[in-house]
Amino acid sequence: MRPQVTTALAPSSTLSAADRCDRCGAQAYVRVTLTSGGELLFCAHHGREHSDKLRNIAITIHDETGRLDAEPATVSSTEDER
Repeated sequence: MRPQVTTALAPSSTLSAADRCDRCGAQAYVRVTLTSGGELLFCAHHGREHSDKLRNIAITIHDETGRLDAEPATVSSTEDER
């Protein structure tokens, strides 16, 4: 008797600066997991451009484009003096 095998998707990890858009090479902010088992990465621009088509072939779309609107971290004056 063969053991039962189940598959589960691991939660998507946060995209980093090392993750690059498969279309243009810019920093990726969108990860698309395809029904075929593959994965695509897109910058914000190409993620938006292809979003309608991607929804039809994706299991999940992990979108971090909201990070582009976040306020950058600031350095306090006491840290500048070090």
